[in-house]
Formats: sequence, C-alpha cells, structure tokens
Amino acid sequence: MAFDPDAVSTLTFDSYSTLVDVDAAEKALAARVEDPEPISRLWRSRSIEYTLVSNHIDAYQTFYEMNRDALTYALDTHGVDLPDTERDEILSVYHELDVFADVREGLERLREQGYDLYVVSNGNPEMLASMVAHAGIGDLLEDTISADEVATFKPDEELYRHAADRTETPIEEMAHASALWFDVLGAQHAGLQGIWMDRKGAPWEPFDGTPDLTVETIHDIAEELA
Repeated sequence: MAFDPDAVSTLTFDSYSTLVDVDAAEKALAARVEDPEPISRLWRSRSIEYTLVSNHIDAYQTFYEMNRDALTYALDTHGVDLPDTERDEILSVYHELDVFADVREGLERLREQGYDLYVVSNGNPEMLASMVAHAGIGDLLEDTISADEVATFKPDEELYRHAADRTETPIEEMAHASALWFDVLGAQHAGLQGIWMDRKGAPWEPFDGTPDLTVETIHDIAEELA
C-alpha cells in the first residue's frame, strides 16, 4: 500500500534503534571484555528473541529484565564471567544511549506541522522516562506508551491497538515509524501505516509485504507529510 500522508494525524515512534542507538551499548562492554562486538550483537538479538517468545508462552517480564537475561546469555556464551555489579553497570547504559542526530530537529518539524507525537516501545516506563530525558525530547512528545501497560511485546497487535486507545486516535489515522522490520509489520497488521526508518542502509526483509514508506531520517518523514 502506498503511503497516504493525508490520512495521518498522529505519529508514533519506536525508541531503541529508532530514536536512540543501541549499538552504543557496545561501549559499555568494551571496557570489560576483549572483543565486545559479538557479545553486543548476541545480547541484542537474544533480547528481541526473548520478547517474541514471551508473547506466546505467557512469560512476560519487563524489557529491562529481558535485557538482563539476554546479557547473561551473551556473556556466558563467550565465556565471560562478570560480577553482578558490573553487569548492572553495563545494563544501565540503556538509560543513556546515544541519540541519533536527526531526532530533536526532526521531531520539532513534525510538531510544527501539527502532528501529535508519541513513543511506543517495548521499554518499561522507567527506561522510557530516562531515554526521553537523556534525549531532551520530553517537550516534543505527548507521551510514551510502554509494552508494560499491556504486558505484551511487539509485534503483538494488542500493543498497537492499546496505543490507539491511549492516543484517542482512530487507528487508520496513525503512522508508526521504526527501525525494526517486525515492528513495522506489526503496526501495519494492526491497521496503522508503517514507516521503516532504514538507519543502516540495509535491505528490507523479504517477508510478508513491504513498508508503506521507507526513510533514512525523521526529516524525510516531515518532507513526506509537508
């Protein structure tokens, strides 16, 4: 389906990998392990996999706890033994991840164009509060919406429909922007328009359809909606 800018009144954004760079978490590992990249990659992939599986086996816990379990697995896989205090220090980097350069000005443009802006994220409320504060975008957002509110992670339809209820927006008037392919597809399945934030110039997943819109930055979204 082609992107319909005239239908959009509310925009939602994913947080991790979309507004803030999770790859920056590798820096926290670098001071403690010799080869942080493979550990960081496994940590991130397992964290996402745990959320996907939890939706189907009634094993919900907060994303922060999922992240802790994923980090433990990644460290164990690579034979790295760190005390709990150091693991907590690594995990805490999620409260201060690097913000992508286009975020502040891009969101400002969308606000000036009259759009209500929200974050819809797997992150629990405490994580989202610190992310918004560190990114300095609290004045640009109407609110943050957490998977913790429904105890269900993306791409489950329930979370997107909950976002529509929370924003008091007809779901067909919403567009969701994310750097995560399964998040884009989840939003589309629920009835939103899906915008893929292709931050890394990667190919789209050859699976079950394509995004309504593909962009590199938030400025590109503002241009499409202008």
